[in-house]
Amino acid sequence: MASEPDLSGYEVDWSRLADRLATVARHDAGWYVALAAALVRPTDRMAVDVGCGGGGMAIALATAAPGGARVIAVDGDEAVLAGARKNALAAGVSLQFVQADIAAGLAALRDAVGAPADLVWASAVVHHAPDQQAAVADLAVLLAPGGRLVLAEGGLRPRHLSWDVGLGEPGQEMRLDAAQDRWFAGMRAALPGSVSMPYGWPEALGRAGLVEVTTRSTLLERPSPLVAGDQATVVEGLRWRVDRLRGTGLLGAADEQAWERLLDPADGAFLGHRTDLYHLEARSIHIGHRER
Repeated sequence: MASEPDLSGYEVDWSRLADRLATVARHDAGWYVALAAALVRPTDRMAVDVGCGGGGMAIALATAAPGGARVIAVDGDEAVLAGARKNALAAGVSLQFVQADIAAGLAALRDAVGAPADLVWASAVVHHAPDQQAAVADLAVLLAPGGRLVLAEGGLRPRHLSWDVGLGEPGQEMRLDAAQDRWFAGMRAALPGSVSMPYGWPEALGRAGLVEVTTRSTLLERPSPLVAGDQATVVEGLRWRVDRLRGTGLLGAADEQAWERLLDPADGAFLGHRTDLYHLEARSIHIGHRER
């Protein structure tokens, strides 16, 4: 009889990630501002950021929204919301914060929002719901006639390193991506009641009854040599990814040892000493409209 797969190590502890989410929101502020300016309409009266993380998009929406509009930041973890509150206070914007988990279903989301929304934004949160299609459908129901649901999912992962960094076997960043894909599959499998969604996000929006579905992608580029702040962000981002995989067996012992040195400030191979680090990434958003 086949043994049950070992799904330990795939649970996400959002409270432990709260500080990182708040930091990432600040770092990505420019991206949020540009998107909010393109997405918000002068007639919008309410916008909702579901799974708000550090509050980056909620803050940008509040800045772009017309006077008198409500912006609600929703997240399932109180520590994450606390980080978003601090970011909003520092940015000088007024948000309404509500604790609710997308996995709890439509009733919880409706209670959180309280009224039909003109714009619902959900970034990297639907893929944590056991039934992703059902979650998209729940988000679509929150929309007022003519409202838009925007899913920030997918794109192309960031690249930071040359193919050969002079330590270990070349291609380490690509193998890190592959290991992260295997971790993601394990995370999905470990969710109670996990349901497969073998199609893309535009299809999911269409199946949720939304129309005029489009996808937009943004290229984010910071060429080498990076300024000190961007270099530190790249190194810490790689450290976070490697730490999540350490001990899972997904990365491989040789690569774990190489990353140990690459991420150690006391080692001569430390990535922070390099002048050829860069950031190149494509982020995609998928937009669906509720019929009027």
